[in-house]
Amino acid sequence: MQHQWPIRIYYEDTDAGGIVYHANYLKYFERARTEWLRSFGIEQDDLLAAGIAFVVRSVKMDNYLPARFNELLTVASTVPALKRASLTFHQQLLREGGQILCEAEVLVACVDQNKGKATAIPSQVLGVLKG
Repeated sequence: MQHQWPIRIYYEDTDAGGIVYHANYLKYFERARTEWLRSFGIEQDDLLAAGIAFVVRSVKMDNYLPARFNELLTVASTVPALKRASLTFHQQLLREGGQILCEAEVLVACVDQNKGKATAIPSQVLGVLKG
């Protein structure tokens, strides 16, 4: 299952030349993951209140082409790997027509905040991710 989320590039996201600063791609990907869950009625603040958090364990990101000020782009997200306490997102920042500007593999772990250890992904979230 793929989720698509539109993102507009604002001036504050860019350098003096109007090109997006590379660290901002990670912010776009994070927002897209949050909006994906939200689209299924899952709010991360509810999970946090229950002592459950999703934390990024690792990121591999490749930048191919620059995103520029005022472009309307799309973050496409899929979950190619889902385990008991972690999942991998494949995310791409796309121009209209499907041109890939940036892509990342993001390994996210589910953590019990009280114990500070990995824990099983809650069943409601697991059901959504399995489609």
